[in-house]
Amino acid sequence: MTLETSVDNPAPVRVIANTMTGYVNRLGPIWVEGQVAQLSRRSSSGTVFLTLRDPVAEVSVQVTVARSTFDAMPTPVTEGARVVVFAKFQYYVPRGALSLNAREIRPIGVGELLARIEQRRQLLAAEGLFDPARKRPLPFLPRRIGLIVGRNSAAERDVVDNAIRRWPGVEFRQEYAVVQGHEAARQVMEAVGALDKDDTVDVIIVARGGGAVEDLLPFSDEGLLRAVAACRTPVVSAIGHESDRPLLDLVADLRASTPTDAARQVIPDVRDETAKIAALRERCRSIVGAYVDRERHGLAGARSRPVLAAPRRLLDQFSASIDETRDRGRRSLDHRLSRANDDIGHRLARVQTLSPLATLQRGYTVLQGPDGSVVTDASTLVVGDAVEARLARGRLTATVTTATDTPADKDAR
Repeated sequence: MTLETSVDNPAPVRVIANTMTGYVNRLGPIWVEGQVAQLSRRSSSGTVFLTLRDPVAEVSVQVTVARSTFDAMPTPVTEGARVVVFAKFQYYVPRGALSLNAREIRPIGVGELLARIEQRRQLLAAEGLFDPARKRPLPFLPRRIGLIVGRNSAAERDVVDNAIRRWPGVEFRQEYAVVQGHEAARQVMEAVGALDKDDTVDVIIVARGGGAVEDLLPFSDEGLLRAVAACRTPVVSAIGHESDRPLLDLVADLRASTPTDAARQVIPDVRDETAKIAALRERCRSIVGAYVDRERHGLAGARSRPVLAAPRRLLDQFSASIDETRDRGRRSLDHRLSRANDDIGHRLARVQTLSPLATLQRGYTVLQGPDGSVVTDASTLVVGDAVEARLARGRLTATVTTATDTPADKDAR
């Protein structure tokens, strides 16, 4: 029913509580899955109290179960166990608390846990969280290693001792977390986040020893896997033994079979690196030595050649050759100049021979009529014409007194 209330007519708490009880009692029983976070068995009570936590989210609910029902379970339930509970809601009026009253509790078997892990693996693989292309490379020599382990655990000693043995100067920043139970995934997730924010941390190792499938469940937690996938810093998974394969191994940038193996893969061995440097130094020395020896032998061979035994002799030969070439060039040039000079003289003589001036020098005269034209025929002149005679040297002006055209002249024409 619906309560009719107002500021002037409020409902008392008892009415609200009774109404809640009515609502809850009408709800049928349900199956609920969760992890037992806390278990309390009071000797004076016939009821066992459980806190059931969600596997992923930070949500929990109180569960009560009759001691007789709890003790009759074939497999004992302990804290950290994954269970399925058949229960009915109940509302405790005096405290206003909502809880579940369990009628049956079934532990989730290993086979079922593995099936759920496989289902989660397929889901995350489809999202690409295991893609090798997402893997970040590890630095050759980390400045500082972030280590997430249980406090005073064998895994911590294995990683730290082996790392220091391999490289004595290596530094660590430890973040301690519970590595088993319902708080493990959350604490490891918080530790991963803290180390990823530290710029001095170059690589993060998550390590714990081996255990049962139930013990390693936190390292297949979906929230933790997504937190590791979102890291900027490379993450190494070193969970359990060689045969243990939580999903963290697939998301991490490197999977180590054991905590000791993680130290070996993350930290180089100073002795091995020193040996490599020594080998490289020796190789360089050998290569340089061989090169120097080869060049020394080549130089010795060159110096032993006769031409280098008496280098002045070679210079003298070249000097004599240069002198001879210079003299030959000078003679050739003189000969060419002489021939050119003779040719010029011959050409000049021919020009002079063909010149009208040469004819005039032999006593001939060029006679020009009044109009300035050359006179070649006496009949072209008349008595009294003024003519000009051009001699080899100078000119004469004359007047025609007679003009006779002789037969001999005609024949000559």
